[in-house]
Amino acid sequence: MINTAMILRTAALSVLLGATTCSNQPAKQQHSAADNATTSVQQPAEQSKGIVIAANRTEAYIDQLKGKNIGMVINQTSTIGKGKKLTVDSLLKLGAGIKKIFGPEHGFRGDASDGATVANSTDKATGLPVISLYGKHYKPTPADLKGLDLVIFDIQDVGTRFYTYISTLHYVMEACAENNIPVMVFDRPNPNGYLVDGPVLLDTTVKSFVGMHPVPIAHGMTIGEYAQMINGEKWLKNGIQCKLTVIKMEGYNHQVDYTLPVPPSPNLNTQQSVLLYPSLCLFEGTTFSIGRGTMFPFQVVGHPALKGKYSYSFTPVSIPGMSENPPQKGNTCYGINLKDYDVHSLKSSGKLNLKWLIELYKAFPDKKTFFNTYFVKLAGTKQLQKQIEAGVTESEIRSSWEPALNDFKATRKKYLLYP
Repeated sequence: MINTAMILRTAALSVLLGATTCSNQPAKQQHSAADNATTSVQQPAEQSKGIVIAANRTEAYIDQLKGKNIGMVINQTSTIGKGKKLTVDSLLKLGAGIKKIFGPEHGFRGDASDGATVANSTDKATGLPVISLYGKHYKPTPADLKGLDLVIFDIQDVGTRFYTYISTLHYVMEACAENNIPVMVFDRPNPNGYLVDGPVLLDTTVKSFVGMHPVPIAHGMTIGEYAQMINGEKWLKNGIQCKLTVIKMEGYNHQVDYTLPVPPSPNLNTQQSVLLYPSLCLFEGTTFSIGRGTMFPFQVVGHPALKGKYSYSFTPVSIPGMSENPPQKGNTCYGINLKDYDVHSLKSSGKLNLKWLIELYKAFPDKKTFFNTYFVKLAGTKQLQKQIEAGVTESEIRSSWEPALNDFKATRKKYLLYP
């Protein structure tokens, strides 16, 4: 059967990759659905020079795989070598006994829309069963793990509390600990590794799959370091700990500029969106569009009610495989264009950008409908919304974060693997 959704998405991305980068935008811009497919920004390039990701360091782990039945938690970012082969394909060729694949949000191949339920399946390339960890359950069941001697976790993260791959990591570690199965993490760079900022999730009443642990919005850790923190701080159920091995990278540090070779999810389709994501995702808890339903998600912010206040505009549409039913679908939104924003200014400041959220709240005419119930889950606290509504300054908001943020930074140091 022809996968129509995949064809449409591939066609849109083909147009995007063939387009030129536009800068110095005119003061008045009106984008139609067709325009959305012809706007381009810098595309993910090869990994930063000098960094050797853990998956490529086969000599560091291949002997530990011999004679074992293995499950792999992977997606489209789980690549090895310069040819961008999936680690599962390469390890099978090396004789590893891989028996099952576990897929996170967006699915094993990374082509499911945000929040879409993903069903179990069989991988056509390898014939291996694929167990969805974003379908009927988030946590592997004893039946899912039956017969396995080792589970390998190899997924590219982006360094924020609400990006769900670290929640999948938690549940995989917990299930393996309960079933006495070791976990091996292939470490990968955090493209936002320099950033440790935001309110720390301390209110257990807002704990959810987009916020499970007492960490700030941006935690500044690699996936391997984060796994060590989950284990070491005993965040798994009943304080249980799993037998954990982290295969380290070579040549990485938290200040390095790392361009992702593969988009980590459908709506983080450019390096610009990856670096803006920690600051812009809070808008997902508002009535605003952050560009889902365009080919530049997490690079624009807008709402129809801001017509006349902002000149830049865009119109979200349904894009199969990216956003089937995006916020403000079919409505022309007016707001801020960040496609050419200097993301290096975020690194130099070492802070999330709160100005955009505060500015657009002040500009929005109907304050009562600006936030939705999802905002407190993303923020990890009820306080931030109250502060913005009360007109508290950015400086005062940041000061309220400091005690918990400083405590987290001290804890974080115990688990860092790289200078």
